[in-house]
Amino acid sequence: MNLAILVVLVILIVVAAWAMAAYNGLIGMRNRVEEAWAQIDTELKRRHDLIGNLVETVKGYAAHERGTLEDVMTARFAAMAGGQTPAQQAQNEGLLTQALGRLIAVAESYPDLKASQSFLALQQELTATEDRVASARRYYNAVVKEYTTRTQTAPTNAIASLFGFPAKEYFEAEGEDREPARVDFGQRDAAIPPPSSYAGPQTTAPGGPATGPSDGDRPDETTA
Repeated sequence: MNLAILVVLVILIVVAAWAMAAYNGLIGMRNRVEEAWAQIDTELKRRHDLIGNLVETVKGYAAHERGTLEDVMTARFAAMAGGQTPAQQAQNEGLLTQALGRLIAVAESYPDLKASQSFLALQQELTATEDRVASARRYYNAVVKEYTTRTQTAPTNAIASLFGFPAKEYFEAEGEDREPARVDFGQRDAAIPPPSSYAGPQTTAPGGPATGPSDGDRPDETTA
């Protein structure tokens, strides 16, 4: 085997090894994006459950506020719809947040409702869930940014294009790089877990220890 052929073979082996490493790296990044989105989805499902229960609680004290209650449930159903892209989900969650804000404003007019233990407990749980959604969102967007950088910059963009790695959307308000609108109940004592230690949802019961996620811990979903 002459030297020229040997050099070509070495070059081909090096290129093949690099291509395999780049491909495996992109696979790993894509899986991280999907895992990060699953964390957001878990917290959003819990948020939807809590909002449904909150509506039922308000209904017990202010059933005649029918328009506001229906607006929240309509927005909730839209947010719960399957098959949404992150951008669509963010838009629907924003509309739900706006409707929820109007519901909280209504609750301010009912002292008995504001003093209700079930209402207060739901507010605390929803506040903690809003914080975990925000934390999961920041982690997801950071992973998407890294994935996007790898798929759009040379030389890994060639591998991404060759094997069809799709673009990933950020989870944020359309056209703005900011936190999505969120309802503030004035109860921001819950600590936001750092992305590096994020391990899924945890429920903090008033006066009790935090517990890990389980189907049995989640409130039953209610409908209007």
